[in-house]
Formats: sequence, C-alpha cells, structure tokens
Amino acid sequence: MNELTYTMQGDYRLPNLELPEQPEAPMGRYSRMRAKYLKENRKVLYYNLLTSCKLSEHLTQIEQTATEMEERLTKEMAAKEGLTESLKATDMMSWVRKMNNLKSRVQEIVMKEVIFA
Repeated sequence: MNELTYTMQGDYRLPNLELPEQPEAPMGRYSRMRAKYLKENRKVLYYNLLTSCKLSEHLTQIEQTATEMEERLTKEMAAKEGLTESLKATDMMSWVRKMNNLKSRVQEIVMKEVIFA
C-alpha cells in the first residue's frame, strides 16, 4: 500500500494526492468541445470522470460517435438534397454553397445530440 505524505498549508496538513497515469488520447474537435462543456456546465460529471481516470476514454468515445454521426448525416442529407457529383461538375459554386450549408447544419445537429447532451 502507498504511504500518504502530507504538506503543511497554514495550520492544516493536507494529503499529497496524485491521479494515476492516464493514457494520452489525441483530442479532436468534438472531444475538446465536450471537455470544455463538461468543465464549464457539468462540473460534477467532469470531476467524477477525471478522478476515476475515465475522462480520456469518455472523450475518445464522444469523438468517435460524433465523427461517425457527422459522416452518416452528411451522406444521407446530401443524397436527399441532390448534392451529387454531376451537380459538382456542372455548377461547382452552387454545389460548394449547398455543401457548406449542409455541413453547418450537420455540425449543429451533432453538437446538440452528442456534445451538449
């Protein structure tokens, strides 16, 4: 068993606590947004995940889920709205305009459903 060491802070002796090593997970766009959201709005959940060493696992899962959802929705909505390669070949500026609009809508859906849920 590990020995606890203490530090004097004024009149109090506080234990020197350290978290165990957590694997370094690459943080993507959605995992950074989720971490910021949890830290600012869901502090109890954030610190529970952090102290149980499950935060990086949670953020990795969120990144994967959000990315998959974004790709799936983009394909589905593009097919529904007729954003095809033939449109891209004939009227590229229109295709780019519509695709940027579609991507913005998809990202809003992903943020609402996954990041801020």
